[in-house]
Amino acid sequence: MIPPGLLVAAPASGCGKTTVTLGLLAAWRAAGLAVQPFKNGPDYLDPAFHAAAAGRASFNLDSWAMGRERIAGLLGAAEGCDLLLAEASVGLFDGAVTPGEWGRGAGADLAEAFGWPVLLVLDVRGQAQSAAAVALGFASLRPGVKIAGVLLNRVGSARHEATVRSAVEAAGFRVFGALPRDAAVALPERHLGLVQAEELPERAATLAALGRLVAEHVDLDALRAAAAGACERVPPLPLPPPGARIALARDAAFSFVYPHLLDAWHAAGAALLPFSPLADEAPDDSADACWLPGGYPELHAGRLAAATRWRDGLRAFARTRPVHGECGGYMALGSVLEDADGTRHAMAGLLGLETSFRKRRLHLGYRLAELQAPLPGHAAGTRLRGHEFHYASVLAQPDAPLARITDADGREVAETGSWRVLDGGGRVSGSFFHLVAPAG
Repeated sequence: MIPPGLLVAAPASGCGKTTVTLGLLAAWRAAGLAVQPFKNGPDYLDPAFHAAAAGRASFNLDSWAMGRERIAGLLGAAEGCDLLLAEASVGLFDGAVTPGEWGRGAGADLAEAFGWPVLLVLDVRGQAQSAAAVALGFASLRPGVKIAGVLLNRVGSARHEATVRSAVEAAGFRVFGALPRDAAVALPERHLGLVQAEELPERAATLAALGRLVAEHVDLDALRAAAAGACERVPPLPLPPPGARIALARDAAFSFVYPHLLDAWHAAGAALLPFSPLADEAPDDSADACWLPGGYPELHAGRLAAATRWRDGLRAFARTRPVHGECGGYMALGSVLEDADGTRHAMAGLLGLETSFRKRRLHLGYRLAELQAPLPGHAAGTRLRGHEFHYASVLAQPDAPLARITDADGREVAETGSWRVLDGGGRVSGSFFHLVAPAG
């Protein structure tokens, strides 16, 4: 049985959704409850913090990239827990203009489909009674989405809280709590979002402090009682693995891989064989495929260029077996990566790709890829849904395009990925496209 759930949402990014979600997870865990976290939309960084706070892997749910049945199968991770807690992305109703598999990727899609009441986080800096108008607007826009109540964030004083609280309650909303401004528990950020959870030695202390802050200022029992949407578990849908034995790059430079993919590959019988390029480790020679996830190779380009054992081992592996790289992994498969200072670093050289982090430009959005050549686990002609999020510029891409890629509105994008076949018969491919699921 899947337990009842709540969706933590806000009017926009930057209102404190992630801070509130982490505090709730930490507080309930400290109280002895098992809470299964989920994250709406494409995101690698927030779920890693969810997992650290909850002690359980956090899974992404996306109505644009995933069918309703696939999402329902992923909810099975919550079986046996006391509560399900999902964090929305951006604002509650924000998503693609054009629907994807069954929705636009908005958190509101999930709340309505699975009956999860919304905890609306309001950043009340610089306002007072006007917060009630924001809550009223969010409650009335989409009748199928239920607002369980409000959490006031970044309250300046007791008087400020009382003013806002009285107005919001007069408008008919329950106020579950109010968090004061507290810079001591802020999480550090970099160009793609939060600094990775694994890179923060003070992570445990920060999460514990967030848990104490939330436990002190939020009515946790009342909030838990507001959860709804319990349902029967359904089997998860399969996803084809890249191989039977997969050499998987995993370290601070290559960490962006979705847990639902790894779980599906494992469920299909595949063995995962992690290795660390930053530790100068080569892929396991017993593997029959190699997968390089995205991450931050641009921050470690010098170390990767000096890691001769990993590059030589990867080249030897690739001569006879398929290798695929996503985003940062794609950049590492190329010939050159130019860092923010303009220094050119030699990468694996398995593709002719040259990328630059000095010439930064944001590439962000949903993507639909129609493969023009196979990649490990997927034949040519397959349609895949995913996303792109990076700042790298392409200086050269001489190889054949891997896919025809369009954005959420059907417009073609220039980042097609690329591929080549090596002399020994091995196939190397890569793309800035992050795979989420096959298109229906």
